[in-house]
Amino acid sequence: MTKKIVAESPKIRELREKIKDHGYVQDAIQRIALVLSNKLIEGRNIHERQR
Repeated sequence: MTKKIVAESPKIRELREKIKDHGYVQDAIQRIALVLSNKLIEGRNIHERQR
């Protein structure tokens, strides 16, 4: 089986390296969870105001 050489942008290469770092991934998960929880709270507040 032959490996293909795929050109990738420097940004993709940088992200691949960051993903190997467990701390980076955990921080990203925490940021995503924070954004989602804020959206849920905003949605709840809007719903309560409509009552």
